Amino acid sequence: MAELAAEAGITVRTLRFYRERKLIAAPRREGRIAWYNEHHLARLRTIAGLLERGHNLGGIAELLAAFESGRDVGELLGLDSTIVPPWSEETPVRLTPEELADHFRDEITAENLATSLDIGYLGVDGNEFVHISRRLLDASTDLIAQGVPLTAVLEAGRAVRSHADALADIFTTLIRTHVLPDVLQRTAADAPPCADAVDRITETIENLRPLAKGVVEAELSMAMDRRVRAELDDWLGTRSAAGAEPGPDLGPDLGPNLGPAAGSDPGAGLEPDAGLGPDAGLGRDAAPDGRA
Repeated sequence: MAELAAEAGITVRTLRFYRERKLIAAPRREGRIAWYNEHHLARLRTIAGLLERGHNLGGIAELLAAFESGRDVGELLGLDSTIVPPWSEETPVRLTPEELADHFRDEITAENLATSLDIGYLGVDGNEFVHISRRLLDASTDLIAQGVPLTAVLEAGRAVRSHADALADIFTTLIRTHVLPDVLQRTAADAPPCADAVDRITETIENLRPLAKGVVEAELSMAMDRRVRAELDDWLGTRSAAGAEPGPDLGPDLGPNLGPAAGSDPGAGLEPDAGLGPDAGLGRDAAPDGRA
């Protein structure tokens, strides 16, 4: 217990209080020894994050219970709908450790798990993992099946996440600056927006959703076309250079047009009677003035 509390940055007394409120699961016991693991640490970090956002322990307990039972958080809070409908359509996936291993084979290492938790792909709840997206889970599984190491998949995922955040910032800046400046200015920072403002924001988000997706998909498709063509051109150019046959040796005195080199004897290399008879006036024994 003392080690878990130290790792989570809380006191043992606070940890005992959380246990009494059933905010964390009971430890695994072996005789008089209580074993805590990464699941307990992840739950404590979740509680700390919710406390930082202003939730009280009673509300946190309800939220955690709702999550574990699969209830909708909006329903728990008594909301018919959120102010802005969720943009993402991703479906989280619950996985036992065995199911996670089925997806990633022998790529499951402590380092890869830590990276997945750090990026946010995986969360821990009780004895299960929660992956944030069915589509991302399937994509990662397929990449690994094609021979890409999980470490490389996670590195790529972190880079894609960074670029996706930058794209989202571009679109939200457009909305904030050019579409909704009047609504945002009229809404007090310490008061919720009025019904008209909510309708305006919701309509704007709904209209922007297909536009943003279309722009990103089109640009990514064209970027992939450019990159694939460049890679193929480079690959084919390398193969051509490596497999090219050397050209015929034309000799030092013959240029590209096969004519005599500058300053050379025009008759050099030509036999006297090799296809050039007396009628051509070039035979060595038939000069017009009789000279040899």
